[in-house]
Amino acid sequence: MNEIIKSLYNRKSVRVYEDRPIPEEAKQIILESATQAPSAGCQQLYTILDITDQELKDKLAVSCDNQPFIANGKMILIFCADCKKWYDAFVDTGCEPRKPGVGDLMLAVSDAVIAAQNAVVAAESMGIGSCYIGDIMENYEIHRELLNLPDYVFPAAMLVFGYPTEQQKERSKPERCDMKYIVHENGYKSMDDEQLRGMLHKEYRKQSYEDWCRAFCNRKYDSDFAKEMSRSISEYLKQFE
Repeated sequence: MNEIIKSLYNRKSVRVYEDRPIPEEAKQIILESATQAPSAGCQQLYTILDITDQELKDKLAVSCDNQPFIANGKMILIFCADCKKWYDAFVDTGCEPRKPGVGDLMLAVSDAVIAAQNAVVAAESMGIGSCYIGDIMENYEIHRELLNLPDYVFPAAMLVFGYPTEQQKERSKPERCDMKYIVHENGYKSMDDEQLRGMLHKEYRKQSYEDWCRAFCNRKYDSDFAKEMSRSISEYLKQFE
């Protein structure tokens, strides 16, 4: 197994960091690695926000589901799906472009998260941990104002970086589902009760499948933050109607 594959297997989310900055050289390598990611038509349909202001970090720690560790991040990047810059270029050069639609947004979101994962892999190779923050998609009104987001720009992913503490390095990585439940050959196959139980058996070892599923549904799927995320994304999507 080569070093890149080992890094992919070993990488886990890091939420506690050593109190030392990320060197500027390392930061630039992470950013440049992000921009080397594959992109639709080489358009790079994203803009990366480099959050350096501590007051803004503090506000994001609250608005992103009250996660204090965000404020302690040594580097915070927000990857925005950006359908605005190309539209502006088309208008600027005398084209008569249609307004960006949902399809354009989905393509831009793909570009943004691919770039984000490049940043994660680059950081991991230098011993720098990271954690994705999906909650940046919540609180539409707050984040749009905080980040000065215009129409056709959507905050698709947020990453917090820092050097992991020894406790974080030693912490076990959550087990992934067996591949047979994730990889379907030639087409999608719905799973029956037995297969679903098999897929999730690593999760509910200490309680019944039914009890674990109900608790997880209440804690995650039917949670207030999940409902807020759906509401916020619906608001963002109105720009693309």
